[in-house]
Amino acid sequence: MVSKMNVFINGEPHCFAKGLSVSAMLKELRLIPEKVAIERNLQIVPRSLFSQTELQDGDHIEIVRFIGGG
Repeated sequence: MVSKMNVFINGEPHCFAKGLSVSAMLKELRLIPEKVAIERNLQIVPRSLFSQTELQDGDHIEIVRFIGGG
């Protein structure tokens, strides 16, 4: 049995398997890491640490997507 955790993303609750990294979360959400900025519990997560940053139950994540235009 896989242990689950609840994470709030942009204010909405999401359920994931425990031990999920920021990189794995983005993959599950089908987001491109190079096109987003991540804030975890009011602290920016550097893109270089996405794969090393493990989410915890109750984390509050803000995802900002970059949109090009001209």
